[in-house]
Amino acid sequence: MQEDCIFCQIVAGKASAEIVYQDDEMTAFRDQHPATPIHILLVPNKHISSVNEVEAGDAALLGRLILKAREIAEGQGVRDTGYRLLLNVGEGGGQSVFHLHLHLFAGEHLLKIHS
Repeated sequence: MQEDCIFCQIVAGKASAEIVYQDDEMTAFRDQHPATPIHILLVPNKHISSVNEVEAGDAALLGRLILKAREIAEGQGVRDTGYRLLLNVGEGGGQSVFHLHLHLFAGEHLLKIHS
């Protein structure tokens, strides 16, 4: 855990968030500033700064993040109507919190989000 990382603090229960799912490997919570009606962030509990810092040993974890995103989308009732998954990488790629996170976007404003 990095003490100055807000996502690490959320994972550890030291910062508030509306947790949608949590286990030993990952945590999913609602974005505090949603861009769409459904905007959930999925993060590995282990601090990984970005996709650029992913190691071969993290591959299975990243796969499970995607599978969990699909499961959450189904629980939110949008699996069949559609949703978007997005990973921003680096400041130039739109990453503002440097803890790898997968965005799950869904809802009526989805098409206004640029891919």
